[in-house]
Amino acid sequence: MQPLDIGVMLGVGENPRESLKKVRDLGVPTAQMGCPPQKYLAGEGRAELKRMIDESVVEITTVFCGFSGESYADIPTVRRTVGLVPKNTRAERVEKTKAIVDFANDIDVANVAAHIGFIYDDPADPDYPELVKVVQGICDYCAKNGQNFCLETGQEKAEVLLRFINHVNRPNLKVNFDPANMILYGSGEPIAALKLLGGYVAGVHCKDGTWPTEENLLGHEEPLGKGQVGIDRFIATLKEIGYEGPLTIEREIGGEQQVADIKAAIELLDSLKGK
Repeated sequence: MQPLDIGVMLGVGENPRESLKKVRDLGVPTAQMGCPPQKYLAGEGRAELKRMIDESVVEITTVFCGFSGESYADIPTVRRTVGLVPKNTRAERVEKTKAIVDFANDIDVANVAAHIGFIYDDPADPDYPELVKVVQGICDYCAKNGQNFCLETGQEKAEVLLRFINHVNRPNLKVNFDPANMILYGSGEPIAALKLLGGYVAGVHCKDGTWPTEENLLGHEEPLGKGQVGIDRFIATLKEIGYEGPLTIEREIGGEQQVADIKAAIELLDSLKGK
């Protein structure tokens, strides 16, 4: 992989071979992989998916965790259902995370990433130390394989995320920085957040969006360059902080329009990489 190689967010789905073909057809060399269906996380299913990835010649740079019951319908629903913060699902989701870590290690991927949910604004919250301990345990599990655990940005302010990283105090706790999420959740200006978290960034999403216009609702995702991130400043800032990882395009729609928007995003990023 070359510095700032362009990639896409890959949804594995029930037909991984077809999903990988779509990446190849776009002409990009890398992809971040969404959480595979359970049947591919172990045993023969895992071996089969590994063969498909090897045959595709697509470099998987990150594998994402995903959990049953999560919903991103609105901000209160995200708080209630997403990640490792909800206590009623935490134990089973920690075990699922470890299974994804094992899967990622078996396909030679060093980064595992997740939305862990809204990190508590107040470290005096009685559950805050337990969340710190849970993430420490996941980081230690990753460290056995030389892997990183990457926190996806957006659901909390960058200052809250940085404080949490410092409290977890594990060298392999990193950030997968999504500038659009900062806007979509109304959690802060993304370029300032990137500068604050820059030393921890191990991956990025190239995604765009607009700020929320109603309380408790997320903003609206837009094609890259059509929202309020300021993608030119985003790429320039990545260079300033010394980031040399992949630029992973994420477009959270489907069908022909998604393909068209990704192709336009590839052209835009190619034009900005050399500036």
